[in-house]
Amino acid sequence: MFQPFFENLRAAAIPVSLREYLTFLEAMKAGLATYDIEAFYYLARSAMVKDERHLDRFDRAFAATFEGLENISAEQVLEAVDIPEEWLAKMAEKHLSEEEKAEIEAMGGFDKLMETLQERLKEQEGRHQGGSKWIGTAGTSPFGAYGYNPEGVRIGQKESRHRRAVKVWDKREFKNLDGDVELGTRNIKVALKRLRRWVREGAHEELDLDSTIRATAEHGYLDVKTRPERHNAVKVLLFLDVGGSMDPHIKVVEELFSAARTEFKHLEYFYFHNCLYEGVWRDNRRRWDAQTPTEEIFRTYGPDYKCIFVGDASMSPYEIAYPGGANEHWNKEAGQVWLQRAREQWTSNLWINPVPQNHWDYTHSISMIQEIFENRMVPMTLAGLEDGMRELTR
Repeated sequence: MFQPFFENLRAAAIPVSLREYLTFLEAMKAGLATYDIEAFYYLARSAMVKDERHLDRFDRAFAATFEGLENISAEQVLEAVDIPEEWLAKMAEKHLSEEEKAEIEAMGGFDKLMETLQERLKEQEGRHQGGSKWIGTAGTSPFGAYGYNPEGVRIGQKESRHRRAVKVWDKREFKNLDGDVELGTRNIKVALKRLRRWVREGAHEELDLDSTIRATAEHGYLDVKTRPERHNAVKVLLFLDVGGSMDPHIKVVEELFSAARTEFKHLEYFYFHNCLYEGVWRDNRRRWDAQTPTEEIFRTYGPDYKCIFVGDASMSPYEIAYPGGANEHWNKEAGQVWLQRAREQWTSNLWINPVPQNHWDYTHSISMIQEIFENRMVPMTLAGLEDGMRELTR
């Protein structure tokens, strides 16, 4: 029955195995998603997708396989599918308020609801628009689409309007998430999770279940054991390029910064413009009168930090290669000297570039930064960040 679905997943380059497909079939046989398209979607996705980058492909394969379900008429549905009363009751408990359930009971209960639907299907000929009795659209009948009735059955509607239908026949939640799309904060968090080193530190606040069971068995009475919670012990030093050609990338860099602050307990950050020189700053409003010497940064943050530069690397080559090449001040030493010192101080380093990778070859300074960083430059996409986090864990 689901073989075409499996074949469409494979055709979409989703690496789903026969074992995963059989697991999905076992779950369906056990009745985990009977008569519920939303539960069926999430069950299939959980069983057969192992990588977030494949979610968009899964959605497209799912849509291709089950396209047309929304066009099935109500009469065809009721003739083809036996909807058990207990299922409707469970859906009511999930979606309806006590007041709405009382209205349905006053009408005669679910038996009366489905009996009335069958009668209306026999009586009605053609499509009906508006009203409160016939099956159609934009009315208050309990049956149909784009209307309002608390005890309704939705038929042939692409999305919920009042979110009060007993059965959402065609609800679908497909999200775009692929390795080449630009990122939002949520997707960045997904990628940054790759960079983790768990340790337990702090007060003993978390229940240690295994130790509690062991101690209770040994002592003959309940002996609760606790332990420190796990934290991500990775230390990250973030250098963010601001101003000039970085202005179009402000939104995505803000999202990266927000995600990094959430994911890393030990995060320090500083701003620079175009290239690293003798001074950096924390507050862009005071970039000229409150700079921190870069040498002081070297002395303060040890080699155990992961160093990440974020910038478009788009500038005059003189800003990288020559003293005095900076466009806002006179730099005694070339920018590449400071970048090389940073890479020597923090050997686990990376440059993240918000410019699409297929544009890199058109800007000479990007090639120069790539050479300085020994090709440790990644695009700001989900796939790029995952590659970068993998590089930092080596």
